[in-house]
Amino acid sequence: MTFESEGAIQSAPKQSPASAELSGELIDTVLASLEDSKAEDIVTLQISGKSSLADQMVIASGRSHRHVGAIADHLLRDVKEAGAGNANIEGLTTCDWVLIDVGDVIVHIFRPEVRGFYNLEKMWAPEPDDAPQYVG
Repeated sequence: MTFESEGAIQSAPKQSPASAELSGELIDTVLASLEDSKAEDIVTLQISGKSSLADQMVIASGRSHRHVGAIADHLLRDVKEAGAGNANIEGLTTCDWVLIDVGDVIVHIFRPEVRGFYNLEKMWAPEPDDAPQYVG
């Protein structure tokens, strides 16, 4: 992809194979952590073509406020141990919906009622017919 700016042609940055590999390791770490924490209804969405915020979005549920908080704490610890640095986190004080931004991966951890209300799977799904919907 190229852009013309006052007669000069510039190339848009592309993801290098090394960063794609790191992104793959990061998503594996995130999914393993969620599985270890007994997160429920884990969905992974590829959003690289829809948003410049991240390449992938992971949505999961916890059974209660306490479970959502424990999943988030465990994920933060695992991501840091994997060398992905410090993640940005929102919502940990109430634990209804915790958002964790790990760079190329954004993780949403919900209580089931809150997840059903916002239904992010439908909003970010690739095609309307293929949209996974959480019925919880």
